[in-house]
Amino acid sequence: MLEKIIDYSVKNKLIVILFTLTIAAFGLYAVLNIPVGAVPDITNNQIQVITTSGNLSTQEIEQFITTPVEMEMANLPGVEEIRSISKFGISVVTVVFSENMGTYLPRQLIAEKIKIASANIPEAYGVPEMGPITTGLGEIYQYIVDVKPEFRDKYTPMDLRTIQDWIIKRQLSGIKGVVEINSWGGYLKQYEVSVNPARIKSLGISLMDIYTALENNNGISGGSYIEKTNQSYFIRGDGQAKTLADIENIVVTNNTGTPILIKDLAMVKFGFANRFGAITANGKGETVLGQIMMPKFK
Repeated sequence: MLEKIIDYSVKNKLIVILFTLTIAAFGLYAVLNIPVGAVPDITNNQIQVITTSGNLSTQEIEQFITTPVEMEMANLPGVEEIRSISKFGISVVTVVFSENMGTYLPRQLIAEKIKIASANIPEAYGVPEMGPITTGLGEIYQYIVDVKPEFRDKYTPMDLRTIQDWIIKRQLSGIKGVVEINSWGGYLKQYEVSVNPARIKSLGISLMDIYTALENNNGISGGSYIEKTNQSYFIRGDGQAKTLADIENIVVTNNTGTPILIKDLAMVKFGFANRFGAITANGKGETVLGQIMMPKFK
């Protein structure tokens, strides 16, 4: 058999050369165009619609959020499967499309339906959002936010989380090939207003009055401009609270001409969102972790 192959190759040099060049051309095309990874991408063509609502139970999440989203996604073209998870405070609806739909057309269809679904969800119950353009194997890099040992007493876990969210994450987001950066660990900084129930009851003030005062007195508004001697002076009202003292001095109501401030009814302080876990690294205690996700291949 081997002698026949050699004999045929010798007698048909042109055919053998053309065959070899064809194989080489296909190999070069594969090297330049076919994505190669250590682990093949096993995720199907799916998009997740995520809605967070920290005040709703599992049953309420299913009734008010998951069901309206699923109903809007059911009749989209190319949908092969719809599945959902409803837990306390979060709804995740996964829509699986056929592979020939591509990556961006399904996202466009989902974006159109999300607007309709949002109108069917009660106000303040949450706004549905699409997950990033990535896959289950899109996690490509992890890093921790730490400081030198001599400065650890100057930075709290809340400070490290703030640095991660507002400095490091912002700088890394502009790198090509990064589709999302997730933050884990630490304490998510919040401004908390701890109301004194006995105090507001004695003054006849409700919690809604305090909520309304905080909402209405924390913003920026424009007032057009004034022309004077060939110059324009822009008018704006800066009422945004920037410090704890700004929040404390917000007026809730007037009692016989005396303004009742937030600090008269509550204690304003820095706080953090409820946590359901923590991150440790190298066995040295709690830290803050960043997780970088790469985009899905087209």
